[in-house]
Amino acid sequence: MKTEGIEAVFLTTHNWGKAAKFFQALGYDLDFATDHSSGQFRNGEGPYVFIAEVPQDQEPQTRIVLKTPDADALCPDPVVEVVTPFEDTHYGTKEMTVRDPDGRLWTLQAPAKN
Repeated sequence: MKTEGIEAVFLTTHNWGKAAKFFQALGYDLDFATDHSSGQFRNGEGPYVFIAEVPQDQEPQTRIVLKTPDADALCPDPVVEVVTPFEDTHYGTKEMTVRDPDGRLWTLQAPAKN
């Protein structure tokens, strides 16, 4: 199983506006915003940061997204615990969730097949 490195950092927040201003103060530019308190930020050629607001009863989370070129060709090594298999997303990709030995969740993201 191979990935192509970090594609993105996905964050949830209780306050989209404050989180957006924080990242803009650190040099990130808003690439696009949705109409439901979320958006994508970029800073140079590095991974993008996607931030989504969640209700107060949900704990803010951080998820690292690793890029993989082809969901169908990926066969995880038995050392990799698959939490959820590749599924289509509403934003045009396929995502799999895996858990590392310390219990952290990671997302593997591949392009959707046309």
